[in-house]
Amino acid sequence: MKRNRKTLSPTMHIILNIAQVMLGSFILATSFNLFLLPNGIASGGVAGISVLVERVAGVQPAVTQWVLNIPLFLAAIVVLGKKFGAKSILGSVVFPLFVLLTSYIPAPTHNPLLAAIYGGIGVGLGLAIVFRGGGSTGGLDLAAQMLHKLTGIPYHLAVICFDGAVIIGTAIIISPEVALYALISLFVTSKTIDFAQNGLQLSKVAFIISDRTAELQPLILNDLDRGLTNLKGEGGYTGQDRNVMMVVVSQHEVVRLKKTVARHDPNAFIIISNTAEVFGKGFKTYQ
Repeated sequence: MKRNRKTLSPTMHIILNIAQVMLGSFILATSFNLFLLPNGIASGGVAGISVLVERVAGVQPAVTQWVLNIPLFLAAIVVLGKKFGAKSILGSVVFPLFVLLTSYIPAPTHNPLLAAIYGGIGVGLGLAIVFRGGGSTGGLDLAAQMLHKLTGIPYHLAVICFDGAVIIGTAIIISPEVALYALISLFVTSKTIDFAQNGLQLSKVAFIISDRTAELQPLILNDLDRGLTNLKGEGGYTGQDRNVMMVVVSQHEVVRLKKTVARHDPNAFIIISNTAEVFGKGFKTYQ
């Protein structure tokens, strides 16, 4: 039987988190050396800067990453606090170490498109595992966090600015074509992180506004075998009280839900939207 993480002792929980950060950093470093570095693809972050420095000055990427990560880590402790810095120290140190240790592995391809795609997948998978362990690989992520706290600039915008600057540097130092491949890699990384964290099992949340909730509730509870939550609403035009049922279903149950509602109340108003994750009975367990 799979053991729920919530039952782990605090010590085992810490060990598991450390193992995840180590594994994620290893996958990240290996993908960097196999695909991104040999093809000059600097898709953002300190790792991207180290690619550019290696091309210009011949400095080992691991050295550049340590040189940049250490002062960023110390600044993060001052600006963001010791607790935040503690989450970043392991990844900031071991990621460049793994980059150094895996630097001897030969590149499987020198096709920049393949390198951008597979490098993006590997980096995204590695980062997702690191994030799952509650860690960070430091770098420009820390810089973006600090810029957000000091200036109020939205975090995602700060990340875009830093990664954009690295990609512009790629266009200037290497070539505009390689910068385009770097954008592809960055996009693939983002999608891989989303997939690794949320999976393919997208659920749907439905809001059903009906005058026949008394008829619909037992059908949803018994026939569809799904729970529901009754919400109280008020018509914006009429000012009358309205019953709103909130139901979460899996993707393949959407058609059954719509047909059930339409059959018993053709005038019902239904809103159905995607939801990335649902935890609880009948869905995913807490991790």
